Amino acid sequence: MSGSRPTGPAEVWSTSEVLAPRAFEYWRDLICATFVQLSATPTRPGRFDGRLRHADLESFEMTTVHAGGQRVRRTPQLIARAGEEYLLASIQTRGCGRIEQDGRVAELAPGEMALYDSTRPYTLHFDDTFEQVVVQVPLRGMLAETGLRDSRGVTAVKLGANSPAGVVAQFFHGLAHLHQTDPFGAATLATQGRGLMASALALSAGRAPRNEVLTRQRIQAFLRAHHADPDLTVDDVANAFLISKRTLYRLFDGTPDGVGTLLRRVRVEHAKSLLRADRGRPLESIALACGFAGERQFFRVFRHEAGMTPGQFRGTSGQ
Repeated sequence: MSGSRPTGPAEVWSTSEVLAPRAFEYWRDLICATFVQLSATPTRPGRFDGRLRHADLESFEMTTVHAGGQRVRRTPQLIARAGEEYLLASIQTRGCGRIEQDGRVAELAPGEMALYDSTRPYTLHFDDTFEQVVVQVPLRGMLAETGLRDSRGVTAVKLGANSPAGVVAQFFHGLAHLHQTDPFGAATLATQGRGLMASALALSAGRAPRNEVLTRQRIQAFLRAHHADPDLTVDDVANAFLISKRTLYRLFDGTPDGVGTLLRRVRVEHAKSLLRADRGRPLESIALACGFAGERQFFRVFRHEAGMTPGQFRGTSGQ
């Protein structure tokens, strides 16, 4: 995992590509090639099914893992053979999982996350079918950003769905979902990912994260939750977070997306999903459902963001 490949559509691998007797052997090779050198055994007899969807987003890599029960180990022998230095975060999205490292155990339910370090032994255990989003970043850079000497005190610490780290988990879960339909749009949002991983590392260490990073993500979550309101204004967003408009603009200063641009993109992404889901729904109805003042504004904004009209997008999206 080099982090140097250009951003684009994800790579997808599945055990359905091989005969059933070779499925787990093939899976073991896949996870070693995608993450780091690992040993793995299934937890249940019979056919094994697994699927990886991997995206390289330049400053970090993100993989959605959907698979049957298994026990995965990073052993001292494997570390000696290939000393990859990564910080990884597992965000549970379905089923349950367990992460063991440095004498701690993190039991994860959907919405929860925990960190682990590839330079020391760890174990991942899944009793049954599960899904996770796994984020992987170079370890040294993360430690430098947070001022930590090493990760020994932060691994296998459960970060709850309703804690500040839940915002980080929601971001990466949403980013993985968006990347399936709009990889280049996801790449734009991914510029926040490295900072959010640093925040997760700080939270695991019991330190206060960089507040601005989490506040930006909270604002993005607010826009996604309220974008269908056509009367939503910058004043409304500032008031919701008890900050001034000037502070709100400053939070997004120097990023590719100001607050207004983010709101437009959230509305356009919602419109894309509706255009795909209901090919007979009137465009005016879609416009109103996504917070546009009318069909004319919808056409103008959609064409600016997507490079085509809503009708053209509907005609070229998957049949």
